[in-house]
Amino acid sequence: MSHSFVANAVHVVFSTKKRLNIIPAHRQKKLWGYMASIARHRTIDVFTVGGTENHVHLLLAVPASMALAKAVQSVKAISSKWMRETGQSGFGWQEGYGAFSVSRSQLGAVVEYINNQQEHHRKHTFEAEFLSLLKKHGIAYDLKYVFG
Repeated sequence: MSHSFVANAVHVVFSTKKRLNIIPAHRQKKLWGYMASIARHRTIDVFTVGGTENHVHLLLAVPASMALAKAVQSVKAISSKWMRETGQSGFGWQEGYGAFSVSRSQLGAVVEYINNQQEHHRKHTFEAEFLSLLKKHGIAYDLKYVFG
């Protein structure tokens, strides 16, 4: 076969450093858009980006020629630098991330979930949400390393 054919949608989640509430509401929409543009510039398909003052969710389709870790690292590094350069001194993302595969049949539900983060987090903390995602996807973890 002369070409690679890939359809891997991935729900990526990461928080601000120490899960601090350092993404002001008035900057969120602009940051989410900027993160999407970073990804698209690297030929990563973006279904949606959303989050709250202390974390972000991205629904992406990374091309076959790019490692997921490289895609996430690029988005995190460039958006973090942009936040600092545009007035949010000391801004940073946590070191790691969560990445969860999404089947084609569930794309709409995950897009809706990401787009409704503000509503979702009126009832659930980021920590509870992230642990729920790990459990739902059968990922074993040691709590002392999850939010370290």
